[in-house]
Amino acid sequence: MQRRTVLLLGAALAVAPAVQAHAHPAHPTDPGGSPPVPGNYGQGWRPRAPIASGPRQEHSVAAVGDDVYVIGGIVHDGAGGVTTTGQVDVYDTRRDTWSTAAPLPVAMNHPNVAVVHDRIYVLGGLSGGSEWQALRDCFVYSPRADRWRRLPPMPRGVERGSAAMGVSGRKILLAGGMRVLVPGAGGLQDTVATVSAYDVVTGRWEELPMLPEARDHVGGAVVGETFYVLGGRDRGQVNVRDTVYAWEHGARRWTERAPMPTARGGIAAAAVGSRIYTFGARAGTTAPTRTRSSTRPRRTTPCATGGSGWPPCRCHATARRPSPCAEPSTSPAAESWEAVPRWKPTTPTVPLAAEHASTPARRRGGA
Repeated sequence: MQRRTVLLLGAALAVAPAVQAHAHPAHPTDPGGSPPVPGNYGQGWRPRAPIASGPRQEHSVAAVGDDVYVIGGIVHDGAGGVTTTGQVDVYDTRRDTWSTAAPLPVAMNHPNVAVVHDRIYVLGGLSGGSEWQALRDCFVYSPRADRWRRLPPMPRGVERGSAAMGVSGRKILLAGGMRVLVPGAGGLQDTVATVSAYDVVTGRWEELPMLPEARDHVGGAVVGETFYVLGGRDRGQVNVRDTVYAWEHGARRWTERAPMPTARGGIAAAAVGSRIYTFGARAGTTAPTRTRSSTRPRRTTPCATGGSGWPPCRCHATARRPSPCAEPSTSPAAESWEAVPRWKPTTPTVPLAAEHASTPARRRGGA
């Protein structure tokens, strides 16, 4: 079976008065804006067709085969605010085209998403009006049938959204997350350190040792037998962190690894082979960053930072240590960060309310 990379996207929080959820303040609220001018692409970066249904925030992403699924999130409501959606858009990486899939039975933002055996699992998330509350609802999606099936709900007390996600065998790992999010400056953000595992075969939940510190809008990736939890936030949009925690499955404990060059929350992370890549996110400023990093487990000095963000890092094996990412580390110095080419845009972030000039999405078939 062809191995695919899954990016779990944690977009920056929407900022608005508590009575109404709005997009980021840098985003215009008047619909009908002009499509953004393409940025400067190069060094491996290439433009692709924008999401046909329009801009999206606070969604999650999963890859099955050659298709990338954009699941849930928040969309423009046509009245200057945003609303939670169950929309599922599918990007065909071979054809550079978009289609729609069966929507989530329950609309969610910040859904916890993972792929096991070519099926997409959604294990809780957030939803609501002026206050987003954690949902216990769980579903599994079959791409072949284009159908969602309801699963037993999450155990009471562990429901949350915006968790770091990973897959180890038949178990889905969830680390951190948040139970309540009140959009708006100073709004409540109830971040947790809870760690859970869901067995897709037995349907049973297991409680694991808690994270050293609470995290939400955090990256997750698995390399070998180790689950990495990267960056994230703790009870606030500007309270971003640079920590890297590793769950050692054999030792059943958390260890701390080399920190990221710059603290980031709302981060996207993915494992490719024995390397972990992180993309974009918010660095405690008023606008998201467009930096990328990768982490490599080697005793070198962390890379220098630049601009408002930090560059991406990858983790790879050395001749002396065949799979160092999967082995316990007694010191964060056992891993370091390095920069990879970054995309240098010529325009601001795509407005949530902007309309994309693109071909309407088509509905997926049952094949």
